[in-house]
Amino acid sequence: MNSEAKDLDLRRGDVERPQFEAVTTLSDSQAIRSVDFHPNGKLYAVGSNSKTFRICQYPQLTKLRHGQQTSTVYPPSVLCKRTKHHRGSIYCTCWSRDGELIATGSNDKTIKYMRFNNDTNQLVGHEIELNMHDGTVRDMCFLDDSSTKSRLLASGGAGDCKIYITDCGTGTPFQAYTGHSGHILSLYSWNNAMFVSGSQDQTIRFWDLRVNVSVNTLDHERREGLENSAVTAVCVDPTGRLLVSGHADSSCVLYDIRGNRPIQRFYPHSAEIRCVRFSPSAYYMLTCSYDNSVKLTDLQGDLAHELNSVVVAEHKDKAITIRWHPTEFSFISTSADKTATLWALPPS
Repeated sequence: MNSEAKDLDLRRGDVERPQFEAVTTLSDSQAIRSVDFHPNGKLYAVGSNSKTFRICQYPQLTKLRHGQQTSTVYPPSVLCKRTKHHRGSIYCTCWSRDGELIATGSNDKTIKYMRFNNDTNQLVGHEIELNMHDGTVRDMCFLDDSSTKSRLLASGGAGDCKIYITDCGTGTPFQAYTGHSGHILSLYSWNNAMFVSGSQDQTIRFWDLRVNVSVNTLDHERREGLENSAVTAVCVDPTGRLLVSGHADSSCVLYDIRGNRPIQRFYPHSAEIRCVRFSPSAYYMLTCSYDNSVKLTDLQGDLAHELNSVVVAEHKDKAITIRWHPTEFSFISTSADKTATLWALPPS
């Protein structure tokens, strides 16, 4: 049975919160902004403000037991470490869907991507550097062009507010999407042709690689129920039917994509939300915030009814990024407290 199918029953007030425990903690000299799991779940990549890039090994969770104390949380096994990987802080990290490319974006206005050998778990060849952005690269997502079998990378951030599409086979940016009037803060793709963007301009835009303009725009003026606040995070469930957005005013909005209507807005945090992620089967959702916490929201049942969100992890400073493991019921959170921590439920 899929480990995500564990019923945490968050809707019952008499049940204690899920006891996720810290398994490993990676410490850095500066804030850690980015993390992403390899698609096979055996590795994860971490980028920090110290310009350091690491690839870490995912541990064996069978060794985890209830009551594990903070003093026994060990650092992960680091398989690869590159200091001064960028000339600035690493803001985003992303694996391709086949795990054969790893990309990073920085406030040095560049993107770097490298080939990765899935058999040897090693970076191979020379890195490719892209210089088309004129501001901080805030987020990226890979897409696959099924017609040419090439890996495409969508990237956005500050500066000209454009979203660039790069053919990673040739290292050539071949498309620039315009439409946003503020910094692009979040990108997410859920199939080979579609992706979504969230912006400082308080709008969400849907894009289709087969056309050169956004195919839908969500904002508070045209879509009742959407918040008048910067869109700091976006994510779409695996079916492509449900969008969640996180906002600077601490709100989350659930949106029915096919019905083209908001479902509800709720406030799981007390400060700006920095990242939102559906679990692999979309039974649950994680959010992290500048209030230092990571919260889990149960999405089983009627999404129009009140949703229960519980704290499942806390940092000593702002929580910045979260990523679910591809198959295990575990996740990684990164923070301004200079750590990236892997959290998991111990065996029952």
